[in-house]
Amino acid sequence: MTAMVKAEGVHKSFGAAHILKGIDLEVQRGEVFCLIGPSGSGKSTFLRCINHLEQISAGRLYVDGELVGYRQKGDKLYELKDSEVALKRRDIGMVFQRFNLFPHMTAVENVMEAPVQVRRESRSTARERALELLNRVGLAERANHYPSQLSGGQQQRVAIARALAMEPKLMLFDEPTSALDPELVGDVLDVMRDLAESGMTMVVVTHEMGFAREVGDSLVFMDGGVVVESGNPRDVLTDPQHERTKAFLSKVL
Repeated sequence: MTAMVKAEGVHKSFGAAHILKGIDLEVQRGEVFCLIGPSGSGKSTFLRCINHLEQISAGRLYVDGELVGYRQKGDKLYELKDSEVALKRRDIGMVFQRFNLFPHMTAVENVMEAPVQVRRESRSTARERALELLNRVGLAERANHYPSQLSGGQQQRVAIARALAMEPKLMLFDEPTSALDPELVGDVLDVMRDLAESGMTMVVVTHEMGFAREVGDSLVFMDGGVVVESGNPRDVLTDPQHERTKAFLSKVL
């Protein structure tokens, strides 16, 4: 079966800064794949490459068997047009550290927006589904509240509902709890746990080691733009094999 995400020798540079230095990994369908590592190790950059928010500098990156951002003819790669990239990006939901909700729209309007604008759904259909999703993330009673009337954790749960509204086959989470007050983290992780149990394929950049241990199927420790260690989250977290992993975990566990 085709992996949902496959990276082959992925490099990414910003000018002279070489951020990703040959990433090889696979994320299987229905898997919760956690990326951990210190700040600046390339985790978030790699996540952004998966949905072509960043272009890779070398290598190959596939989602659901298709090249990300390019089309191959013979030995040559041709960059896809923006409209073609946008079409493929519809299948990938992304949740950022900052919630990026539209401040002038209520929670339900934020969740409805993409299905109405991108998929041309009727407003009534989109609203019905948006209300279902808000209920799923525990915010049915906040549907008509504006972002400024919601806590950070509530805004992040609206952001998850918004990403799910496009019915993605893959969800990317970029440190979704790092901007939250500690007591609000649990509600967001509960929603992610529920998503995992429903079979959603998820790639999660996280500092929440408990979540990685309990919910993750695979875990990768990155540092300096390379994969240092990977394996079953419980094995890596309790018995790391690499000195660099041990040093990192001794500071965060």
